[in-house]
Amino acid sequence: MREIKLLDLKPQYKSIEDDVHRAIEGVLSSQQFILGTRVMELEERLAEYCGTKHAVGVASGSDAILLALMAIGIGEGDEVITTPFTFFSSVSSITRLGAKPVFVDIDPLSFNIDAAKISAAMTDRTKAILVVHLYGQPVDMDPILEVASSREIKVVEDACQSIGAKYKGKRVGSIGDVGCFSFFPTKNLGGYGDGGLVTTSDDEIAEKIRALRVHGSRRKYLHDEVGINSRLDEIQAAVLLVKLPYLDEWNEKRRRNAAFYGARLKDIDGVTPPNVYEYNESVFNQYVVRVSKRDELREYLSEKGVGSEIYYPLPLHMQKCFAYLGFREGDFPESERASKEVLALPIYPELSTEELEFVTDTINSFYA
Repeated sequence: MREIKLLDLKPQYKSIEDDVHRAIEGVLSSQQFILGTRVMELEERLAEYCGTKHAVGVASGSDAILLALMAIGIGEGDEVITTPFTFFSSVSSITRLGAKPVFVDIDPLSFNIDAAKISAAMTDRTKAILVVHLYGQPVDMDPILEVASSREIKVVEDACQSIGAKYKGKRVGSIGDVGCFSFFPTKNLGGYGDGGLVTTSDDEIAEKIRALRVHGSRRKYLHDEVGINSRLDEIQAAVLLVKLPYLDEWNEKRRRNAAFYGARLKDIDGVTPPNVYEYNESVFNQYVVRVSKRDELREYLSEKGVGSEIYYPLPLHMQKCFAYLGFREGDFPESERASKEVLALPIYPELSTEELEFVTDTINSFYA
């Protein structure tokens, strides 16, 4: 039986194997592993790529979000508006600082936070809006920036799934006050382990994050505040420097694969391909369809050798660890409906036309 994995990283590795080995060997020869020249070079190149003044390498995407919130002063009793339909760390970063996540339901077409509902969720304790550019598609930022500006609050972009994506011509991570990225291996720009990045054009925020990532120290062994240990490894930076020149090409291949899927799935009753707003350029970290009989379809695909995944099976307002927030089933109906209908299909750049055809033919045979 043929197998089409949800994600297969081996073809990408084979295409850059020699360059990766040379880059890693260079780090080993230098014996410089923490915050060295490669991290500095990557920070400079990614700041330029994203269109920001600063980029700061950190240990993970989760840490990037946490550090961003720390740097803008989020703390005990503050409220941060965000989406319940996202990866766990978007919200756990808020609660770890003693702040309260205030959820706003999603736009059913994009799966992103519904900008039109944010203003009604704001109180005098609202200190920030944490938007999540989910699956590779940017949030509708203009109305969010407008309401944030009117209240003088910060906007943090969780762009962990969306490096390279554009909103009205601007890359994510450069639109709000601060952007957060992940280099987890499954990301469009993935390392060979954990890694993350914070972007900003605010000098004060950048300086604070650089200190917070090394225990709040601006000078060795002198600490102005309590930070954390969150530094991007030099080996990861070396690998990412090899990969970065290919990122736009890989993202374009993801868009090509998405267009192929869309054309072949749009007429299947029971399947709704993802919508991308005309002002957005998605990078399709995941290709997520809405489907009827989702769990049955997933089992059928598995039997036929096609990988899939559910992002995400339970919205965060319904997670046991957040029960203390007092939310109940029915509070955010679009997020809850999406959690029962979404299914991610293989979308990585190296998929062949034959493989894409097999995926869509298999889905069609299920609903026939």
